Amino acid sequence: MSKKKRICVLTATRAEYGLLKPVIVKLMAITDFDVRVAVTGMHLSPEFGLTYKEIENDGILIDEKIEILMSSDTPSGISKTMGLAMTGFADYFARLQPDMLLVLGDRYETLAVCCAAMNQMIPIVHLYGGETTEGQIDESIRHSITKMSYLHFTSTEIYRKRVIQLGENPDRVFNVGSLGIENIKNIKCFEKDEILKELHLPADEPYAVVTFHPVTLEKNTSMEQVSQLLKAISNQKNMNYIITKANSDTYGRIINKMIDAFAKDHNNCIAVASLGTKKYLSAMKYSCMVIGNSSSGIVEAPSFKIPTINIGDRQKGRIQAESVINCEPTYTSIIEAIKKAKSREFQKALSSVENPYEKDNTSSLILTALKDYIMHDINIKKEFYNIDFSI
Repeated sequence: MSKKKRICVLTATRAEYGLLKPVIVKLMAITDFDVRVAVTGMHLSPEFGLTYKEIENDGILIDEKIEILMSSDTPSGISKTMGLAMTGFADYFARLQPDMLLVLGDRYETLAVCCAAMNQMIPIVHLYGGETTEGQIDESIRHSITKMSYLHFTSTEIYRKRVIQLGENPDRVFNVGSLGIENIKNIKCFEKDEILKELHLPADEPYAVVTFHPVTLEKNTSMEQVSQLLKAISNQKNMNYIITKANSDTYGRIINKMIDAFAKDHNNCIAVASLGTKKYLSAMKYSCMVIGNSSSGIVEAPSFKIPTINIGDRQKGRIQAESVINCEPTYTSIIEAIKKAKSREFQKALSSVENPYEKDNTSSLILTALKDYIMHDINIKKEFYNIDFSI
């Protein structure tokens, strides 16, 4: 009897787990695989909602919880968190000896874990390389993880070509579409009256979903940009707001303190650390628009045919649907963008919006390719794939 292939799946944030869940469930259903879910980062922090409990409530066994998060989110604190991640996962991988590590995204803790896996000569599977986000440090992290990884899954064909441009062999790079879109298709959202009751929102007034994260390649801009955003939304009368708090990025805690203070003084606003995947998608589905700088406004929101007000440079460079309105992180620019989103002309055009991240059977495409590779011996000595630019 052949030994089961051991796959470690990393998750460190609420959003990342929501995307990975269908892949984890399908992996666990394959008898040839021994799937181990390693939980770290914000999942284990009371400040960020102890979201590991959502994983447990889904019936997914957590193999190990590895504490890494510092109480500080300064650049120095982030570096120390990365150090803890490398140390903790070095020990974990030495014990576990996985045949493969599956990671999603471009966060600093993911980079640290991948460094530990690379040193242990563990093949890395990466979702989603090739994307560009010019306003945040994740841009560099994402490309770094691509070069550490053996198998690549991208969300669009343009991103697939970009991974190949980084020297990865096309045979190991697959355009599978976005798992977030698959979630929208497969998760049965709450009815509108249910989600409004759950979030204590009035049924007769529109609401927006707001998420704003630090722009990590800009120095000391968080407070001013959030001030401009909060000033703009407070100007909009007869509208309510669900504000989901920032991640544990550099200076994310500053943003969250400002959000809490704003929500306390405005009865048309609620602030939440985490809604969970089903509640979040349900809230987005019935909202009148998404406001902020989160990737969900770029990737998922267009599938609901609702406008996205994308603020500043955090998502600059991503492929966008026609439902996305880009604006500067200033009061005037945000107000103008909201006005455009509400306009009759823009609302009419939403019905024909196509989401560039949509593809059928994303998680199944991932599993098919992953299984083909993991069931054979993997040679992690990668040759650089050169593109013939003379053609």
